[in-house]
Amino acid sequence: MKLFVYHTPELTPTDNVPECAIAVDVLRATTTMATVLASGGEAVQVFSDLDQLIQQSESWPDEKRLRAGERGGAKVPGFDLGNSPLDCTPEIVEGRRLFISTTNGTRALQRVQDAKIVLTAAFTNRAAVVRYLLEKQPETVWIVGSGWEGSFSLEDTACAGAIAHSVVQQTNLSLDELAGNDEVISAIALYCQWQDNLLELFHHASHGKRLLRLDCLEDLKYCSQIDILDVLPIQQEPGVLKKHISS
Repeated sequence: MKLFVYHTPELTPTDNVPECAIAVDVLRATTTMATVLASGGEAVQVFSDLDQLIQQSESWPDEKRLRAGERGGAKVPGFDLGNSPLDCTPEIVEGRRLFISTTNGTRALQRVQDAKIVLTAAFTNRAAVVRYLLEKQPETVWIVGSGWEGSFSLEDTACAGAIAHSVVQQTNLSLDELAGNDEVISAIALYCQWQDNLLELFHHASHGKRLLRLDCLEDLKYCSQIDILDVLPIQQEPGVLKKHISS
């Protein structure tokens, strides 16, 4: 297994795809996706375009769908939800499909949707992601951060480092054998520096500051928790993620 970390979707190679791709948008899309599926959501379907989301979700009965839209950290007017995982309780999402479009996370997923295996990761479900990698042993793995509108984000790279660090700890592979690019080393270093205080890291991150200005401190607290959700979102068809059931 060879791991590659890319800080943003724009930095991924354009001439090939990996066997396994992992999209990361800690604040907050991939945290929300894991929470929806852990709370009994039927599936999460992602869109970069809001009009396309509305059009495709029309074919679902009202009681079986939720529309979630976020731009610039704020809820899109007219949508059921924004991008807060705290809103995704079993009472709201159980048995329903979440149709979601966010500023950054959905773009990352679309960039890697042609990979043989597509997963989403956040700190909250890191252990489930690592367990899958160790079981399946994909030859090449891209961990793709969503960043913020094309630029680097601390929290996504730290999460990539959390995944890589756990894989190193649980295998006999050396870091040199596992790391496919320099970004893997830097991501692990970033995670190790902040692993005991991820919430403080979020306070330093530009998107964390943006969310704090929107009074989303409780979201940051939730997103900073490690390994609290035993759920793995996995792509079933392009743009549609469901809960992975271990065989």
